[in-house]
Amino acid sequence: MFAYGPARLVTGIEMKTIILLRHAKSSWDDSSVDDHDRPLNQRGERAASLVAAFIRQEGLLPDVILCSSARRTRETLARLHAQVGDDMPALIERDLYLAPADRLLERLRRLGEDASSVLLIGHNPGLEDLAATLVAPSGNAFEAKMAAKFPTAGLAVIRSGAGRWGGLKRRDARLDLFVIPKDLV
Repeated sequence: MFAYGPARLVTGIEMKTIILLRHAKSSWDDSSVDDHDRPLNQRGERAASLVAAFIRQEGLLPDVILCSSARRTRETLARLHAQVGDDMPALIERDLYLAPADRLLERLRRLGEDASSVLLIGHNPGLEDLAATLVAPSGNAFEAKMAAKFPTAGLAVIRSGAGRWGGLKRRDARLDLFVIPKDLV
């Protein structure tokens, strides 16, 4: 198991946990298929299952899931549900499809305060840019790894001391974990 930082700041303010998952590898076999409708390929199916098992094993179960409406993100979500059950609320949203970082950040700021953690399944470059927007550089190894590449099925765990979703700010969070499928085999 991986070690994570504390869920609360020293001041006692509850932290918000943002888990970013880039969809797994999709198929380009049929050029007639619209980008939104591209499925996972076999490699993507395996990677999504690996990451889903890791999420379950590490107890990274969010209060809510936000998922792009693209087929590849929904199929990535299906692998997670196969591992942990489908009783976690999942919102499939068209506005998350290929969304830039600013739109993703605004969506996070609108989350209900009853949730302390969220899993956002989406696309690059938006997810990678969102992570870079939120994380205050500290020089940890996860940051260097994520800055090098945020590949398909990459998973970032970010913690913010904002206390409430509407208070999320740029460069006001820490990156507690970044894993890719190759780390899990």
